[in-house]
Amino acid sequence: MPDEQDEAQRPSVPLGQVVDLLEGLYPLDYAEDWDHPGLVAGDPSWPVRRIWCAVDPRPDVVQEALDHNADLLITHHPLFFRSVHQVSGLGFRGDMITRLIEGHCGLWVGHTNADAAYRGVAQAAADALGLQEARPLAPQPVSNRDLHADQGIQVGLGRWGRLPNPASFEDLVHTVAGLLPKTALGVQAAGPSEAMVSTVALLPGSGDSEFDLVRSTGADVYITSDLRHHPATDAYQQALYEARMAGRPNQPRPMLINTPHSAIESLWFRYAKGDIARALETATGVRPQVEVSSIVTDPWTMVVR
Repeated sequence: MPDEQDEAQRPSVPLGQVVDLLEGLYPLDYAEDWDHPGLVAGDPSWPVRRIWCAVDPRPDVVQEALDHNADLLITHHPLFFRSVHQVSGLGFRGDMITRLIEGHCGLWVGHTNADAAYRGVAQAAADALGLQEARPLAPQPVSNRDLHADQGIQVGLGRWGRLPNPASFEDLVHTVAGLLPKTALGVQAAGPSEAMVSTVALLPGSGDSEFDLVRSTGADVYITSDLRHHPATDAYQQALYEARMAGRPNQPRPMLINTPHSAIESLWFRYAKGDIARALETATGVRPQVEVSSIVTDPWTMVVR
């Protein structure tokens, strides 16, 4: 646990300036229309010396951040999805806001804007798999607020590309599982274990509304999360039908890999931790400490088979 007196003597950056840098790395322009990322709590004048990162804003994550004297908590998922009419201590969300403000710790959310950004959630997952020639599944225009706008980047939701080497479907499933934090449900998959695969489409987070987009890429495998029974059944049965009609019955496209939602999105912090620290140091001369929570925030704790 950091010493409070030592922390107070370290150089700091005003929260408002940190937010400006975050929104240069992950511009709010990239957010979906229904999404509301950005600064949720905190005074722009508050000093920031230590930043804590987590996928989900949960009470245990907030306590962990406060225990480590964090001045800013960055989460991927929003604390508030719907209209809010009170933030009292009568509910867990209000209690978290109260504790953050009492601890002078801000909360900033990078959600679908971070999904789409250069070196954001989707790019981090694609790079973890070593995908070559990876490009967005759903490209978006590059924002003029993007710190990387002059570097020829591509942004947008999801990624698709080619594996460094063809692999069996079973081996790819094990590779994906090995990249992720361990959760109770683990990784589920649908496809012939011995089928050889070369191309992958991925969309970290809930992705069962994008099957048509994935099919248009011709990818062998689709990696996403939160696949519901009916969309997954329909998509895989259609893949089997098309494979049979094309004379390749053991090669349906796409085969499916269903990952725990928070687990695959946690790959973002492989990039974000260093990117945020470097961007702040370049802009201000001060390099706040940026740490990633050790808490696995998948909601499920038990599986009975």
